[in-house]
Amino acid sequence: MYIDSHCHLDRLDLTEFNHNIDNVVANASAAGVSKMLCVSVTLEDFPSMVEKTQAYDNVMLTCGVHPLNQEHVTNIDQLQSLASHERVIAIGETGLDYFYAPETKQLQQDAFVKHIHVAKHLNKPLIIHTRDAREDTLNTFRQEQADQVGGILHCFTESWEMAKAAIDMGFYISFSGIVTFKNAHELREVAKKVPADRFLIETDSPYLAPVPHRGKQNQPAFVVEVAKHLASIRGESVDAIAEQSTNNFSQLFNLS
Repeated sequence: MYIDSHCHLDRLDLTEFNHNIDNVVANASAAGVSKMLCVSVTLEDFPSMVEKTQAYDNVMLTCGVHPLNQEHVTNIDQLQSLASHERVIAIGETGLDYFYAPETKQLQQDAFVKHIHVAKHLNKPLIIHTRDAREDTLNTFRQEQADQVGGILHCFTESWEMAKAAIDMGFYISFSGIVTFKNAHELREVAKKVPADRFLIETDSPYLAPVPHRGKQNQPAFVVEVAKHLASIRGESVDAIAEQSTNNFSQLFNLS
């Protein structure tokens, strides 16, 4: 069985699914996906995300404000209140993205610190988005003692040096469909080196559909393709990748 450790079910265009999220979840189950982590990107949209996914026991949630959504102010009291919801198992996604929005650098940093504080208060791991902000991300981890809760560097695209530093602070490295892309040579080298007990797989759906589905809308069922490519890269069986990544997810979130 597989776990999609990062998806955005509430952001899928349901047109191709007969306007019913049931069909997305059914596709995932048919592909062997047993659980999905539906990730929040704004606090304003969180209640709607809860409502859209409330019928599914195999969909877990996070709560947070994506670093590229700084027009949505991160109110720490509101974040802490919403993130206390019983279905929320992680805080985020949060982090730093200087590639797309360097002009919001200070706002991103302030929001990032707030998320870490809430994560520590609620004792829930962090879901981290980081791009072109390696040193600031790692420095914030150290300064705010994010190692107390750990978490996931999702949709990882950075260097092995950054992955190793994050792993040493208790974080997991999650690979998305990007690892299947033709030009992702450096990322595949990282995928070879991440310890067996520290990797996860994800779709980030509806974005970044893996080969052979590139150009299509992504969905949790496609996490199987990520597992297949990771198996090839690491010289392991697909079943071994599925089992190990599922065990790693369960270990991080203390799931039975």
